Parts: sequence; structure tokens; C-alpha cells
Amino acid sequence: MVEYAASSPSLAPRPPRAAFAALDLGTNNCRLLIGAPEGEGFRVLDSFSRIVRLGEGLHHTGQLSPTAMDRAMAALHACAAKLARRPVRGLRAIATEACRRASNGGEFLARVRDETGLDIDVISTREEAELALESCAPLLHRGGRRALLFDIGGGSTELAWVRLTEGRPALIGYDSLPVGVVTLAERFGADGCTPEGFAAMVDDVAARLARFEGIHCIAQEIRGGGVHLLGTSGTVTTLAGVALGLTRYRRPLVDGAVLTAEASERAVGALLALGRDGLSRHPCVGPERADFVLPGCAVFAAISRMWPAGSIVVADRGLREGMLLRMMRTAPRPPRSGRAAPPRRASRA
Repeated sequence: MVEYAASSPSLAPRPPRAAFAALDLGTNNCRLLIGAPEGEGFRVLDSFSRIVRLGEGLHHTGQLSPTAMDRAMAALHACAAKLARRPVRGLRAIATEACRRASNGGEFLARVRDETGLDIDVISTREEAELALESCAPLLHRGGRRALLFDIGGGSTELAWVRLTEGRPALIGYDSLPVGVVTLAERFGADGCTPEGFAAMVDDVAARLARFEGIHCIAQEIRGGGVHLLGTSGTVTTLAGVALGLTRYRRPLVDGAVLTAEASERAVGALLALGRDGLSRHPCVGPERADFVLPGCAVFAAISRMWPAGSIVVADRGLREGMLLRMMRTAPRPPRSGRAAPPRRASRA
């Protein structure tokens, strides 16, 4: 269980508890989540999210640009300030595809450590898939024998092929495709907003999915029944908002929603028909995300073409939630005296 009712400290009616924090520096976003254990999950105490476009230009230059690094630094300073105001028992901070690929990624993270005190790990693609699975596991307790989880990121798309045994997920195989909403947006530009350009993006991603399908024969498994598709990303939650006709984004209605294939296909078509100006005005998109929604939809459409399941489970959760759950599960019990244990940096287990 993840309870978001008190995502702002001013709204929290309960006294503060021992808290844990997870920071995810992605190709497009910088996100922080602070939570306290509650039941089998956690209660959110504070959160932060900002579009920083750290991977802007990376596809062409192989490096993080000075402007992109400055945007990310501003967001990371804000995260460090939040953490200074709320001491935590455990903190895990990670970076993903942009810092994995950039030749100056290590240099940038050293600057982050010097300026903010945040020690950020660049995680592997496997750990990225494992953390996404950890956060989404509660949504897989719906019967079935297999699940395909996909996470459409800014610089990459993670795939996790999962065995379900009495609702408990186990990773069978994973892959990380070097395509995400930022990389596709930079490669296709304005052409990606046209029907022809959109179709070209879908074809490009579908060709990259063929290797994973060839290894695991997922389409055949889907035809046999008992396979869930589960998507976690801004793209998938946006499609859910459009399919549900939301006039503003509402997480409780989206997280865990089940979209039929027909509903998600109509939502993709509706977004494609809007054009960039219409996307900027849409309440579930907005101007900051207008350039990235259709590239994400292209990845989604390619996955739906390769693995045509009847429905898709939507998850508004990801790496931060996975990190928090992992830290809370492995944290030592606090001392009997009731005094808080000293802050510690989470292990990479």
C-alpha cells in the first residue's frame, strides 16, 4: 500500500515517524519521495518532482549539456533543502540512462556531491527493472501466471518479463531499449506529431522489441491466456487520464486502473489528433510535457502491437516507490530506547 493522502507536510494529520527518502534523477525528471512505513507499504510525508530535461541533446553529442546540468542542479538543491528539513533514517539516490550514457555523467555527479552533499549512484538497467517491479508488485495480485511490465522513461524503456506464483512476482528476463520520450523527440522532432512520423516512431521501436520477443515468446504466452500487461510511466498514466475523461489528473483514479486495448488505442488517437498546441492545453499533458507525449505513445503503441493483450494495468508508481519499499523491508529495527537510529545510506541490495 502507498498512501498519498498526505503528500504535503501541511496536510499530514499524523505525528512524524521515522522516514526514508528516495531520489530518482532521470533523463527527463528529477523526483524525490519521503515516506514512513505504514502497514505493508508506506505513507507519503513529502514529495518533489520537476522536469529538468537532463538528457537534452545527449543523443547528438554524447554529453550532458551545461544548461541541462544547471537545470538538474537547481532541482537537486531543492531536494537537498527538503532533506535538510526532514532528517531520514535511510536515503537512496539514483541516476539512470542519461548519466549511464553521457561521457561526462560521472563528472556531473561529482559536482552534485560537492555542491549538495547528495551521493547519487548510477544504477544498472537490471536494477532499474527490479525497482519498477518492486513498486508495482501489489498491482499484480490479480491472478494470472505471467506479467509483462514496461516502464517508458526519458532515455530508455525497461521491460520485465515476470513469473507469478500465488501472486508473488519473480523476474524471468529483462531488457532496456535505448529509446525513450526524450531520445525519440530529439530524433524525430516535429515530424513525430504527424501521422507518418508517428508511424515511423512506432516501427522503429517495434523493431527493437523483436529481440526480447524472440527470446521469451511472449506473444504466444499471451495467446495462451493468464498474462497481464502493466505499464508504469507518465505516458501510460496520461493515456489513462485521457481514456477516463479526466478534466485534471487524479492519481487515485489512475493508479491500478485497467484499460481495455480499445480504450488505450482511442486515447492514443485522440492525443495524436490534438497536435502540439492542443497537447499543451490538455489538462493531462500541459506545455512542459507536450513534446514528449507522442514519442511515449509511439513506444506504447509498439508494445501493444508486439504483445496485443486485451487490457493493460496502469501504475502511477516507479523507481522511488521501489526504493522506499526495499529500504523499509531491509532496515534494522530502531533501538528499544525509542531514539532514532542514525541516518544511513541505503545499500544497493
